[in-house]
Amino acid sequence: MPMPYLQQIAIPLDEKIQTHFPLESVYKDPEAYSVFTGRNLPSFVKDWMIKCFSEHGSFDKDACAAFIEEKIPRKGSNVRRRLLHSRQPLQIFSRLIITTDLLNGKMSFSIPDLGIGKKEGIVSQGMAEHKIQRLHEGEVWGILTLTYIPPGFSSSKGYVELTDFKPFEPYRVNLEYFLDARSNFSTLEWIDLLIRCMETNPDYTGGKTKFSLNKKLTYLSRLLVYVEPNLNMIELAPKGTGKSYIFNNLSKYSWAVSGGIVTRAGIFYNLSTRSPGIIHHYDFLALDEIETLQFAREEDILGAFKNYLENGKIVVGNYQNISDCGLMLLGNIALNSRYQPKNREFFKDLPSFFQSSALIDRIHGFIPGWVLYRFTEDLKLTGYALNSEYFAEIMHNLRFENRYSEIVKEALIIPRSADTRDTKAVLKLCTAYLKLLYPHARTAKDIPAKEFQDYVLTPALRCRAIIRQQLAEMDSEYSPCMPDIRLREF
Repeated sequence: MPMPYLQQIAIPLDEKIQTHFPLESVYKDPEAYSVFTGRNLPSFVKDWMIKCFSEHGSFDKDACAAFIEEKIPRKGSNVRRRLLHSRQPLQIFSRLIITTDLLNGKMSFSIPDLGIGKKEGIVSQGMAEHKIQRLHEGEVWGILTLTYIPPGFSSSKGYVELTDFKPFEPYRVNLEYFLDARSNFSTLEWIDLLIRCMETNPDYTGGKTKFSLNKKLTYLSRLLVYVEPNLNMIELAPKGTGKSYIFNNLSKYSWAVSGGIVTRAGIFYNLSTRSPGIIHHYDFLALDEIETLQFAREEDILGAFKNYLENGKIVVGNYQNISDCGLMLLGNIALNSRYQPKNREFFKDLPSFFQSSALIDRIHGFIPGWVLYRFTEDLKLTGYALNSEYFAEIMHNLRFENRYSEIVKEALIIPRSADTRDTKAVLKLCTAYLKLLYPHARTAKDIPAKEFQDYVLTPALRCRAIIRQQLAEMDSEYSPCMPDIRLREF
């Protein structure tokens, strides 16, 4: 007797996320997040606190608010005065920025949100060594114990001493667990889960426009620099499309610079203080509002950028080092009445720094942000997603997995005549898409050929093709044609 036909029951995505990520998921409700109003907290901190104060799906907003009031001082609060007058240790939950001063043999810190400058904060040398090890250069989040040391006690000037530190590390990531969980989702479900992890509703319909698959893949392109080392991207978009939010809030492993003056010392290496710059300490650097950036000694920093974007090598004077930090350039672009760029040359209205075809050629991919929605309240997610801190740890760990690039090389046919920079860009972009969409894949055969073509190779070619087209607009030496990179039959 033939087996009866069993119709597969569609399981709602909220339910599947809870089932396969029971400890790693969180219910994102814009109303619940109102408890953080007035606090400058990134998503990975907010999600952790929502999780801490939730039980059986119910969020204790009052308890969370009480913790915030006690442990997270508001910007402009009286912390400085409390330290000065009480002389008692003060424990708070905050971010601090660590600087190693080799000339004076000490580690200093600043807490910008509380008005404590780097000349006022010193890390206690009596702190346990394993805690000092967690105080890496740059921004660090954790529970801090601060004590005011008055002038004359051990210094001619008063200062704030960091006497204890507990790093903010709520998750110990088991990558294999994550990979196994991925196999329980279809590709389309997984794409929607990733969109949710960006705090966005994948089921949104903007007026009459559906959140199409192509639009979703373009939106996910913003995550590529999170998972692939030394990947260099640029996105130009109209204001209000949420690009700054994505690169400022999802991960503690990123650093964003918005407007102002950019120096070679700050980005790469400070020769006078012998201090490594931002590029040493983060997974990627986002330069936001690039149309307003100013570059000190532009010729020197342009040379440093060209060299670094080519091979990840930092060369400043006699100093040399390497880094796997990627670069994300973010800028606004003017559109016409058809919501397309007004100028054929997309970089024409940017500072002269970005008019160098040699620099742009080293950018691997371009995100056309004008195809995305302007962010509105109904585009915000209400539903389950992975906790931002967990998701950030997963993306950070995926950066170090080498097998994905081997899968891509196995899957693609590269013409011998292909331009080397185009080839390198497409390989890196495909690898990044693969890490995001098919992290559980062990070989190219684990991915249906059509899906590899549609969700990995085609988006990667599209990202690089815009760079290639713009190079041809900028410089007649460049051809607008992309190499014929194809998927191998397997």
